[in-house]
Amino acid sequence: MTQFDGELSPPFEIVEPASWRAPIIFNSPHSGSVYPEEFLNASRIDLAALRRSEDSFMDELIGHLSERGFPVVTVNFPRSYVDVNREPYELDPRMFAGRLPSFANTRSMRVAGGLGTIPRVVGDGQEIYRERLSVDDALGRIEALYKPYHRALRRLINKAHQTFGTVILVDCHSMPSVGVSRDEPRRPDVVIGDRYGTSCAAVLPELVEDTLAGLGYSIGRNKPYAGGFITEHYGNPASGLHTVQLELNRAVYMDERRRERGPRFAQVAADFAAIADRLAEMPLGDLGPFQAAAE
Repeated sequence: MTQFDGELSPPFEIVEPASWRAPIIFNSPHSGSVYPEEFLNASRIDLAALRRSEDSFMDELIGHLSERGFPVVTVNFPRSYVDVNREPYELDPRMFAGRLPSFANTRSMRVAGGLGTIPRVVGDGQEIYRERLSVDDALGRIEALYKPYHRALRRLINKAHQTFGTVILVDCHSMPSVGVSRDEPRRPDVVIGDRYGTSCAAVLPELVEDTLAGLGYSIGRNKPYAGGFITEHYGNPASGLHTVQLELNRAVYMDERRRERGPRFAQVAADFAAIADRLAEMPLGDLGPFQAAAE
């Protein structure tokens, strides 16, 4: 038993279709909204402020895709508690009472920004905690939540890869409509991230961009979001593993201030289905060399 068993049970969910239509997995790692009581008690900011880091409703926008033949992965715990889109041990020494293990990555750019595996701040820069955390608390969260999620995601990816010889992971996120910096230009409706061409075959973001542009969305590529740990870690095109990140502008589908679904919500969900359908129609050979499935 862990302290997470009650409130965060299950910590994440994988809904597989009865029959896979294509080796395409949709993942929402940042839409979790189940906040453990001890986390809220330790926070210096209120729940509304914590929730600004959420990719609100993204799990709903992609949830119906399992009925169309695509597996869907969603996380129930919030990214402000544990961020699975980071390395396992990107930890900020300033947050903890005691010494971090030597294998912790304390110098990454994400840690410097306060957005490590156990975040120090929420998206708009507000400090989360009143006091320093114990190192054991951080390591416990990683063991109980982060690692099981990645083991399950890896199993799902391997299953698709062994069956089809290739796999596409679509990592779904949402972004605030306005950046922290006033100098940042107006954000497009969707930013497609492929780690500057390294996480997937070029045909994949091109197909997504073509589909979304045809549906009336404005599109950006890799700026300000090129893809996080999941995109980088699971994307290995030479091995037939393709990962693309989608960042959807929250103003498109929700009222950011009230945190409510907007008038276009149902249409945006339908547009995700259109993306899935287009990807499923693409001949797998277009992705480049891949391991032929076993007979």
